[in-house]
Amino acid sequence: MATLRSLDDNINFGSKQRYNILKTIIFLVVIVFLSRLAYLQIIKGSDYLRVSEMQAIKPIIVEPFRGNMFDRNGNLLVHNEPSFTVTITRNDFRPESIPLLTSILEIDSAAFAKAFKPLYMVSKFVPMKVFKDVSFAKIAIIEEYNEMLPGVDITVESKRLYESKAKMAHILGYSREISKEQMKMKRYNYYRPGDVLGKTGLERSYEDLLRGNKGIEYVAVNMIGQKVASFEKGKSDISASHGFDLFLTLDKDLQEYVEKILRNKIGSVVAIDPNNGEIIAMASKPDYNLRDFTGKISAKIFNKLNNDPAKPFYHRSIMSAYPPGSTWKMLVALAALQEGVIDEKTYIKCGGFLDFGWTRMKCHGAHGNIRVRKAIQTSCNVFFYNLGMDLGVDKLEKYSRMFGFGGRSNVDLPSENPGTIPTRDWAKRNFGKSNVPLGHLANWGIGQGTITTTPLQMASYCATLANKGTYYQPHIVSDIHNNVTDKIEPIQFASYKLPIDKKYFDVIHNGMYDVVNRAGGTATNVRVRSGIKVCGKTGTAQNPHGRDHSWFICFAPKDDPQIALAVIIENAGFGNVVAGPIARNVLTKFFFPNEPVYISPPASTVTPVTSPEVISF
Repeated sequence: MATLRSLDDNINFGSKQRYNILKTIIFLVVIVFLSRLAYLQIIKGSDYLRVSEMQAIKPIIVEPFRGNMFDRNGNLLVHNEPSFTVTITRNDFRPESIPLLTSILEIDSAAFAKAFKPLYMVSKFVPMKVFKDVSFAKIAIIEEYNEMLPGVDITVESKRLYESKAKMAHILGYSREISKEQMKMKRYNYYRPGDVLGKTGLERSYEDLLRGNKGIEYVAVNMIGQKVASFEKGKSDISASHGFDLFLTLDKDLQEYVEKILRNKIGSVVAIDPNNGEIIAMASKPDYNLRDFTGKISAKIFNKLNNDPAKPFYHRSIMSAYPPGSTWKMLVALAALQEGVIDEKTYIKCGGFLDFGWTRMKCHGAHGNIRVRKAIQTSCNVFFYNLGMDLGVDKLEKYSRMFGFGGRSNVDLPSENPGTIPTRDWAKRNFGKSNVPLGHLANWGIGQGTITTTPLQMASYCATLANKGTYYQPHIVSDIHNNVTDKIEPIQFASYKLPIDKKYFDVIHNGMYDVVNRAGGTATNVRVRSGIKVCGKTGTAQNPHGRDHSWFICFAPKDDPQIALAVIIENAGFGNVVAGPIARNVLTKFFFPNEPVYISPPASTVTPVTSPEVISF
């Protein structure tokens, strides 16, 4: 007690007031420290726990497999096989690992630096894809040296496999790594650097369905970022959802045949079911091999194709627009019949030409007094010159749009060309007045001049003629397999009825039947054996850049149409010389699939060109 008292006596604060101030300060300091501790432990504790877990728990992206594709008969066309990708987590990766990793991957430091650069665009804690489609042998070495490669992991992706002799390159399309420009767009928020997405064809059109949804696997890692165990036995993991499967309207065997028959030619064939708009076959030549685009795409191969003057990437079926020539005449005939300009008994005199002042517009012959059915059979130009002038630009535009010309069909493929049709606005821009010169109207009556159409549009037009007036939106995918619900779900497509009396379609059918089956028809060489009644029409599209293009459209059988076909071969001359025989062979293969069909060698009349006649929009 004496000691304590002595100590207390030696402490001199000067005054009781100073003593109380000191106690207050000490008290406040204690309160501040306790408050800060409570804030860190109670209020912010969960946040710091998450940050701590981020150091010990790594999310690993589980890539879904893209959906498969099947043909109309259930034959597998496109599926996947595993592909190994090397990922790097920037937070865990060590620069001293670079020599070993580049040695294993057999790349130089410059290539590594280029691949590593995009990693700075994302969080340093997230594994990012750096090297794709790595061989199993190299993956095995990486796994063997994993302790010396912190932050380096392996993820399993997929690459496409194809189960058909047909290339179908323009239809199926390919996928490529997302670009820097796309990464900046909101619509691509789902993707990270290194992800692939559909670039062309169905891969692009149905990207959102085909890609599936990524999963996440949480794993515990050690101090150098290596996986040591799963986290919470996978309770927090999110399973990947694989992409939906697509069921196509294509017939695998017919597609293979069509591509084979187009070899060494430049052109397109499109076959449609006139009862629903399903595309049974669609081929464009020249094309390319999709197998070169699986996994890691060779820059050398891509650049070679991209710079090829024959434009193998160019999908002529939907991107090239040509004058339809005489295949247009049925549209003009229907317009004239429906509008009362003529009836099926109306005669127009053909003397072999039609004069406009100093200009003489020729016909294929002098047909005398001729009616609409015979005019279609013989492809009389004079008859349709007169109809074009009598109808005028407004009615020509009206009926053109009814059949889907002058606009996109909205087929489920990207980059469709709408083509062009005559309009009064066009006349005002070009002539400074709304009245169109009669010479232009006459030319439009035979499908020449400013009219341009795609092969797909012509096939849809022919299908509408075949079914007597119902336009079906053309399409290649009929159903999807929803992998979430495990159900087959049909896709709905538009259709509409044309306001044209059905009896006038009978006139057109008879004229097209005579083209193929009666003496004097322009395509009697397109007859198909065994009683299949073919209705067709030849066309020769004028080409200011070289020889004319060869058109042929047809449908069969006449009384119950099952297929409508459009064929165009560039720089091949008359429609009955090259396009017609191709159509005959395709029809034969369609109706008699199990019998061999002779494929003739390339016609000597075909002069290959280095680039197509293309109408740009």
